[in-house]
Amino acid sequence: MEPQLDHSVADGIATVVISNPAKRNAMTADMWRALPGLLGELAADREVRALVLTGAGGTFCAGADISTLREPGDEQQSLAVHAEEALAAFPKPTLAAVRGYCVGGGSQLAAACDLRFAAEGALFGVTPAKLGIVYPASSTRRLVSLVGPAAAKYLLFSGELIDTERALRTGLVDEVLPVGELDKRVAEFTRVLVSRSLLTQAAAKEFATGRRDRDAHWAEQARGSGDTAEGVAAFLERRAPRFTWSV
Repeated sequence: MEPQLDHSVADGIATVVISNPAKRNAMTADMWRALPGLLGELAADREVRALVLTGAGGTFCAGADISTLREPGDEQQSLAVHAEEALAAFPKPTLAAVRGYCVGGGSQLAAACDLRFAAEGALFGVTPAKLGIVYPASSTRRLVSLVGPAAAKYLLFSGELIDTERALRTGLVDEVLPVGELDKRVAEFTRVLVSRSLLTQAAAKEFATGRRDRDAHWAEQARGSGDTAEGVAAFLERRAPRFTWSV
């Protein structure tokens, strides 16, 4: 099977699957290049209200497939950073569903998602120190904001893999599930996400990144969206709201 990014959309949820089973779903250069464009298409699809990123089979992503990266080192890193930034900028909620190895570039992708649910037994690692690579500044800042300076330094300085118990304790993952329950829980939670106001989620996602110059924009969006009126009416009528605002 050729390495690729598979994707599907159902019930408002886009699922992107990293597929390179022969190499634990390592990302090839072509896969890194393809991801931003694919995310752009899914972001523009008004039917999509949340995105799940996962890996084929029993692992998430073991990083970059070094054997396919023929460009100079700086170019190799820029491919991963560009894909990571595109994922972080996706305007709708994103969730990484992690099994097995989530290492190197895989950990960059998982960290760029809004949320991370992991199956028991998953292993996480940020491994540039094993290769003598300078981890990108943007990726380092994202990791620090996620787990804090001390945990980020532990991961970056050592390159050691950590288990789900430690990942949960440090905030690298949000939930840990038995292997057989991960898909069920992800499906259940993403159904919750798509039932909520995308207006609220999109504004909160932007504010959470530290942006402070868009209050007026989001206030205007709220006034024109109808979501607030619908939410209040649904609450008073004791029914599920039908939010319609979309990016």
